[in-house]
Amino acid sequence: MAGWSNHTGTAVVLPRENVDTDQIIPARFMATPRSEGYGPFLFHDLRDEGFPTMRVPGAEVLVAGRNFGCGSSREAAVYALVDAGIRAVIAPSFGDIFAGNAVNNGLLPARVDDCTAVTLVSALGTGQADLTLDIPSRRIMLGDLELSFELPDPAATKLINGWDDIDLTRAHAEQIESYRASREATAQWVWPRAG
Repeated sequence: MAGWSNHTGTAVVLPRENVDTDQIIPARFMATPRSEGYGPFLFHDLRDEGFPTMRVPGAEVLVAGRNFGCGSSREAAVYALVDAGIRAVIAPSFGDIFAGNAVNNGLLPARVDDCTAVTLVSALGTGQADLTLDIPSRRIMLGDLELSFELPDPAATKLINGWDDIDLTRAHAEQIESYRASREATAQWVWPRAG
């Protein structure tokens, strides 16, 4: 996956809490081969309720309520968002597994406090606006507003570099080899010997 540091895109509000992974992509659509893309199924069952991305072609940032991505651990929920062109979800909290899956697939789960969430929702209202996200500084820029979001350092490193968990581990190859060598020298009995 390609890494990214900052992005400006159209933001829309999803004014609900506890959006679970089955609402993001209903399970019945997961029989579709991943190579065909899951974007067309994003929020399929919420469409009758006028979900914003259905009204705003090209939306790339969702501002959502608390506990976004709760429920089952299906990675297909992240696939559906990414395949539909969503680059980031901003919310006060996320399902833990969803947040991990998001980072591993290049989707930014930007956690904000309740006050920041209210400010963003108020600024966007029922419309849309271009919003800029900057991962290194953990900043959100919307018009004259400049707000902050939270993201753990390892997640930021993975997003910026386009890394997965293995790449993140490989970044510490020298330290790992140094530890291994010192451990082998101080605890020779641990290491298997030939013959």
